[in-house]
Amino acid sequence: MLKKISILTFALALALSFALSSSTALAKKRRFVSIAAGWVTGAYFPMAGAISRVAFNNLQDKNIKVTAESSGASVANANLIATENTDFAILQNDIASYAYNGKKGIFDEPVSNIRGVACLYPEHIQVVVRKDAGIESVADLKGKRVAVGPIGSGTTENCKQILSAWGLSLDDLGEAQQLTASQSADYLKDGRLDAAFFTVAVGAAVIKDTATIIDAAILPISGPRVDKLIEKYPFYAKQKVAGGSYKGNPDDVPTVSVMAMLSVRENLDDDLVYSIVKAMYSNLDQIHKAHAKFKDLSVEGALDGMSIPLHPAAERFLKEEGVL
Repeated sequence: MLKKISILTFALALALSFALSSSTALAKKRRFVSIAAGWVTGAYFPMAGAISRVAFNNLQDKNIKVTAESSGASVANANLIATENTDFAILQNDIASYAYNGKKGIFDEPVSNIRGVACLYPEHIQVVVRKDAGIESVADLKGKRVAVGPIGSGTTENCKQILSAWGLSLDDLGEAQQLTASQSADYLKDGRLDAAFFTVAVGAAVIKDTATIIDAAILPISGPRVDKLIEKYPFYAKQKVAGGSYKGNPDDVPTVSVMAMLSVRENLDDDLVYSIVKAMYSNLDQIHKAHAKFKDLSVEGALDGMSIPLHPAAERFLKEEGVL
């Protein structure tokens, strides 16, 4: 009897050991990948979420798990790549270039390990103003209370560059508040701000919500000063905020845009990067449904506005697709 118990105990121990070793091997094979995705209220987060879902649905055989992570904005995301605290990051194409080249005043040193994957969609600079604030042009922002984007954001850089084109600086504003998108919206609603800069896809929920609660308008950014802006900062392109995008704004409003782009750290495994990029572009119907602005995403436009060197895996995929 004792011998039978010993044999049974040994068999159970062997089975348990096998199960543990199998689960350990499975855990080792699983690849956890993060995407720094900016504010939850913006368009970066739903884009990262869509990529995550596509990866989950199509890369189970490779055991890849992609997680969208809320983060700071473009500058902060580039710094997360620099310190390898994220694998992928969504950021503006102008900020990606500033990061790679180590533009003084924004980055302490070049983010030499950042690589491009694809440009995604245009991000319009949308200056939301209270209609009772008497602001009809960029020049009218002088002396006003303005949200200029959070610390470490591309929005702040866009704000400073646009003000500069009109001969203004942050010091010329009555108040320059560095707030998140949701904070900016709240301050506009309760009258603590006259205007707020948002660099985000048209139709962003944070602007739609604001326009339903207060009388707000999108400030035109147009005229010969825009040409000077684009000459100095070629990442910008002339765009329009389509009429009807927000309550109280029935007509098209001229503005400028940069491009949202997906970046990755240079030393991330080629096969892993290739698998995620291929899954993303092979399932564009799912990506397009995640946000109205994502309908512009296409493999043909992946290099439109690309401002830094490509990751080898992205280059390989785009060559296969005939884009390169």
